[in-house]
Amino acid sequence: MPGPLFFTVISHGMKSGAKGGLFFSIGHTLFELPLVLFLAFIWNFGVTQVTDQSIIKLSIGIVGGLALIAFGAIQIYESIKSKTSNYQKEANPKSQKLRHPLLLGLAFTGLNPFFIVWWLTAGLKLVGDAMTIASFAGVLIMYVAHVWMDYAWLTATAYLANRGTNILGSKGYRILIAVFGVVLICFGTYFLVLVLAT
Repeated sequence: MPGPLFFTVISHGMKSGAKGGLFFSIGHTLFELPLVLFLAFIWNFGVTQVTDQSIIKLSIGIVGGLALIAFGAIQIYESIKSKTSNYQKEANPKSQKLRHPLLLGLAFTGLNPFFIVWWLTAGLKLVGDAMTIASFAGVLIMYVAHVWMDYAWLTATAYLANRGTNILGSKGYRILIAVFGVVLICFGTYFLVLVLAT
């Protein structure tokens, strides 16, 4: 399902290509795998519902929503400020390090409220079924069967985004980056409205 990570992979993948998509996938795994193992651990102790606590939902929604809004605003600002399609190269070295695809994959996975809530509800059922069938070995088999699709999807998305930059040109690239910045702000605003309304 397209979400904040997907749109970030497209915008960053325009420059980094398939290699960037691979690093996004690794960053995604660095957050997701420990979460899955944590769910397996608590399932083992009989905890089958995590999202009953409204404070958990509220915290995830507010932090994730604000982070997405901030990143979207930065992306729009830099696309307007830049006069070339290689605006990321013009950023200062510290900013470049913070924009490494691995770190972005880690951040946008962890800051997506829907992703976390999904694993705490529907995903927890998958973990529980895997634990019932083959304990922690079953969870690892389930996770490998799941995560290879993330690698294929994110790497292919970044590769195709990179190929598309030749068609868009410099101005089109900057416009698309700004549009995806708006999309991220919309995601963040939606998360905030949703969590504050419930």
